[in-house]
Amino acid sequence: MPAASWGKYALLAYLSRPVADRAVYRTLYKSPARSPMHSVVELGIGAGLRAERMIAVMLRYACSDTIRYTGVDLFEARAKQSSGMSLKGAFRWSKKLGVKAELIPGDPISALTRAANRLTKTDLLVISADQDRDALAQAWFYVPRMLTSQSIVLIEESDGDSTSFRAVPRNEIDSLAATGLAARKAA
Repeated sequence: MPAASWGKYALLAYLSRPVADRAVYRTLYKSPARSPMHSVVELGIGAGLRAERMIAVMLRYACSDTIRYTGVDLFEARAKQSSGMSLKGAFRWSKKLGVKAELIPGDPISALTRAANRLTKTDLLVISADQDRDALAQAWFYVPRMLTSQSIVLIEESDGDSTSFRAVPRNEIDSLAATGLAARKAA
C-alpha cells in the first residue's frame, strides 16, 4: 500500500466521506510531539476503508515494518443487516495492507480479554460507533494497560443521522476502566 501524498492526505483530512473519519486522519497527522504513530487498534473495522486510509497516512511518517495494525470485529457474527467483511475476506484484505496486521474476531470484551496484554504501546485506539455498549463497557477495564502516556483514544458517537469522533481524556479512560471492572465482577 503506498503512502498518502500531501494532496491525498489533504483530501482525506478535509474532504473524505464519511465526514467523521476526517478527525481520525487529522489525529494521525497531529500526533504528540510530531512523532509518528506506529500502532493502531481499531474496534469495528467494517469494510476496512478507514483502516486502509489510516495506514496510508501513517506510511507518510513511518516505514511499513514499524507499523502495527490490529482490527477487532465480529465478522460473520455481526447482525445480518450490518455490512462488513467476512473473516476470510478480512485476512485476504490484511495481506494487501503491507504492514503487520492482526485480526481478532469477537466483540470488544472477548477480544481484549484475549489480546490486551500483547497490544501494549498502542498509539491510537479507534472505537467505532457500532460496538455493543455492554461489551464495550466491560472492555474498558483492559484499555489502560494497552496505552502509553501519549496514546490517543477516539470514540465514534452517534448524533442521530451522523457520527463524530471524540478524544477520550485519560481521566475518563481510568474512570471507565474502574466501571468496567465493576461490570465484569457483576457479570
